[in-house]
Amino acid sequence: MTFQELKTEEETYLMHTYNRFQIALERGEGATLWDVEGKSYIDLTSGIGVNCLGHNHEGLIHALTEQAHKVMHVSNLYYTEPMARAAKALVTSCGMGKVFFSNSGAEANEGMIKLARKYSFDKYGEGRNKIITLKQSFHGRTVTTLKATGQDKFHQYFFPFTEGFDYAAANDMDDLRAKADASTCAVMMEMIQGEGGVLPLDKAYVQEARKFCGERDILFLVDEVQTGIGRTGSLFCYEQYGISPDIVSMAKGLGGGVPIGAVMASAACADVLGAGTHGTTFGGNPFCCAAACTVLSVVNTPEFLKEVREKGDYLRKAILSIGSSKIKGVRGMGLMLGIAVGADERAGLVANLMEHGVLVLTAGTDTIRLLPPLVITYEEIDTAVSAMKEVFGE
Repeated sequence: MTFQELKTEEETYLMHTYNRFQIALERGEGATLWDVEGKSYIDLTSGIGVNCLGHNHEGLIHALTEQAHKVMHVSNLYYTEPMARAAKALVTSCGMGKVFFSNSGAEANEGMIKLARKYSFDKYGEGRNKIITLKQSFHGRTVTTLKATGQDKFHQYFFPFTEGFDYAAANDMDDLRAKADASTCAVMMEMIQGEGGVLPLDKAYVQEARKFCGERDILFLVDEVQTGIGRTGSLFCYEQYGISPDIVSMAKGLGGGVPIGAVMASAACADVLGAGTHGTTFGGNPFCCAAACTVLSVVNTPEFLKEVREKGDYLRKAILSIGSSKIKGVRGMGLMLGIAVGADERAGLVANLMEHGVLVLTAGTDTIRLLPPLVITYEEIDTAVSAMKEVFGE
């Protein structure tokens, strides 16, 4: 199809829940994409942080092809080797207890919320179910995870929302202490608030919050849906904060392009969700778990993670070296970066970057968000930065 033919088909048959960019992407290689008209783009989006191994990754394609020839889905009523292998790879790499596989980040966060509430119910009975999240957080699009999200703009239309959430200001221990009353069972946070504007939390705050929760048997939940699986230069971002969560959620990069999420619990919480208390039809299927095994085998090595940190530092310095007054700063860790720009200029800059062959994302009100494939080459980074020089210099 031509772009116009494809656009007409989509507008006729798909719900208009997204304002799409005016290009149709057809194929990719590494961190480069081509549209249906043959124009190339440096991909600094990874499908919103999903394609951590880039496009057309030989090892991932081989694993998926091999598994597709065996069996793609049998349900969780049976044992399968890929799920067991993926679970072992995750749990042993982090010193956690056990893992549950789901389909998405929102579903992973739903599972994390359910696990935390059942832990408290089993131990303390009814009435201890409040979960504190942070203002400017984002935790998903379901009715429950929308309510968990600490941004008022998401609390619209879909009333009534799930009860039992409160919101504390990020990096403010006094506010967290004030909100954490006798009804609180958990505190939930992202180490870097991605949708909120690529806002890293202060290390001292995270460590104090973790200690505070541990002293009160309030579970400490970490949402690593966007920051996990090597994105920030460690397998999970919380590792760079020097803490261990009670429960951690993940998705996006875990499947390298295949839909999969997971909830991983510490030994103390590992057996809270017993038979019949939680479930999923598609979660943990052999096809998606084969992808996760491949992703983890590539990403979770000291050499690879070191390279992610080095590429992130290189990209950050290159952007700052442009010296444009339109660039107010660069935030983030590893290959999760946010360029602070004027809120009124952002839409034009994003469109102009696309015209110059660079695909980027947005976050918050004034941030251009960069989530390139972790396998992006220095040559691809240089090409993207050259285009940025033209755009930010105009």
